[in-house]
Amino acid sequence: MRSEEQAGEGGEGLHRSRGLSLARFLRRLVLIVLGALVVPYLLILAYASPVVHPVSTLMLADIVTLKGYDRRWVSLDSISPNLVRSVMMSEDGQFCRHGGVDWGEMKAVVQDALEGETTRGASTIPMQTAKNLFLWNGRSFIRKALEMPLAIAADFVWSKPRTMEIYLNVAEWGPGIYGAEAAAQHHFGVPAGELTRGQAALLAAALPNPITRVAGKPGPGMRRIAGVVERRARNAGDYITCIYE
Repeated sequence: MRSEEQAGEGGEGLHRSRGLSLARFLRRLVLIVLGALVVPYLLILAYASPVVHPVSTLMLADIVTLKGYDRRWVSLDSISPNLVRSVMMSEDGQFCRHGGVDWGEMKAVVQDALEGETTRGASTIPMQTAKNLFLWNGRSFIRKALEMPLAIAADFVWSKPRTMEIYLNVAEWGPGIYGAEAAAQHHFGVPAGELTRGQAALLAAALPNPITRVAGKPGPGMRRIAGVVERRARNAGDYITCIYE
């Protein structure tokens, strides 16, 4: 009789132990998830300082996989205005006017999706910067849901010139090639500050898919896109006053 009672108590103890272990695991999991959600916002505050040179998740992946990468941080003043204008007019023409998310463009994309039409990209430069620094590539609603509040927070904390500086120093321009300086040297053999209008337009045209669009070896289609970008950049005018007053 005593052995049966002891066995029962032992079973209950084992059950309680497993329950406590599961509870501890779930608490740790919740803390990890919360930490992963909070840390990017703390980093946004840290990255506001011009002495901090952030790295992207793709750069970290290259380090982990022992591939290495080429990125040479340069200040915005050391990047040709030709590239700044070309990237802004190609990637985010309303950069100076929105608060991190272009809600008008986002609404149009959602409407197109609801109507079954092919959707276009609606990512702003702050959104792309947030994605590069904290998230992952690939299209998904989960990533977009995480990306938008990060972009709003970044736009609130960082000045427009600082946002552009970070973006142009973490953007990918080829396998293992990150930032304007490395891209200018790799594709054209010149510093980022000496990029011509044509070279800047080619780099901007490559941004949506820098693996297949090679700025230094453009095909006819890419040259046509770059031509459009160059014309828009020449007429940027009031669109870029938050960078060049």
